[in-house]
Amino acid sequence: MGTSTSSASPVSSPEPPAGTPDPSARPLSAPEASRRARTRRWLASWRRRDTRAAYAFISPWMVGFLALTAGPMAASFVLSFTNYDGIGATRSVGLENYRQLFEDPQVATSMANTLLFALMRVPLSMALALALALLLLRVGRAAGFFRTVFYLPVMTPSVAVGILFLLLFNGNVGLINTALGWVGVDGPSWTTDGAWVKPGLVLTTLWALGSTVVIYLAALRAVPQDLYEAAELDGAGRWQSFRHVTLPQISGAVFFTLVVNTIAALQTFDEAYTAFFGTSNAQTYSHEAALFYVVYLFQQAFQFMHMGYASAMSWLLFVIILVITVLQARLSRRFVYYEGETR
Repeated sequence: MGTSTSSASPVSSPEPPAGTPDPSARPLSAPEASRRARTRRWLASWRRRDTRAAYAFISPWMVGFLALTAGPMAASFVLSFTNYDGIGATRSVGLENYRQLFEDPQVATSMANTLLFALMRVPLSMALALALALLLLRVGRAAGFFRTVFYLPVMTPSVAVGILFLLLFNGNVGLINTALGWVGVDGPSWTTDGAWVKPGLVLTTLWALGSTVVIYLAALRAVPQDLYEAAELDGAGRWQSFRHVTLPQISGAVFFTLVVNTIAALQTFDEAYTAFFGTSNAQTYSHEAALFYVVYLFQQAFQFMHMGYASAMSWLLFVIILVITVLQARLSRRFVYYEGETR
């Protein structure tokens, strides 16, 4: 009985399923794996048509931001370390411009004038705008007409407002002092007395608070009426309802206008320069009290041609505004209420 032997066929190992990592491949580090994952997600989203359309729509803004904002900011930062005068060769001076900022008495004077102006203008404009918005809330159907009337001055050129300041606040023939004389009050010299220059400018800039009024009116209309009804049932009066219902509900709008108005006040230029530095008889007015920071920056850049020094001044103002805004944002956590937020 013979036995037949057959040659054994080699047994092939099964292939690994798809998607199984190759054991011979080098393991990826955690940062590299995360970077590759982000790249794959970005490529997947880029293939979507709506993403490409979104980039196409915002591309004009991106080009404008890079060309008109980011580019000039980067250039001014570089120029702040030079003695660039706009004409001759540029020479690096290191931190000399920034050191000079703390030795220039006009920088301290102009910054003090600007901060004092902001402290007077911002609270007054916000309080007056809120009062006007509360009045518009009670007008009813005519609110749309008055809202337009209050907003129209915002479209008035600031140069015209500066000239209007000279006409209204002239110490001798100005309308303000004439009206004060009717009630037996001897009006001050708004344009020549340093103590009254900034209050006069504050009153002039209140002409254009219509945008703040519109923001407050929209916020007031969004307050739920049932909250007022509940407060009334609890025996709350008008002031208590305003304090405990209205203010918390519009605190987001108040915070927004606080930040925006503060930044605008710290950058005040047009009205002050037109009234006190751009007139033919500018020497008759008090320059010291009206010398705001941006006015002095403008003089250094385009009157004295100290472009490098003016660039350093602009970056100092940027840092000051940034610090103030950050402080406002931190303090807002105590009084700003957002719907749906738990405390």
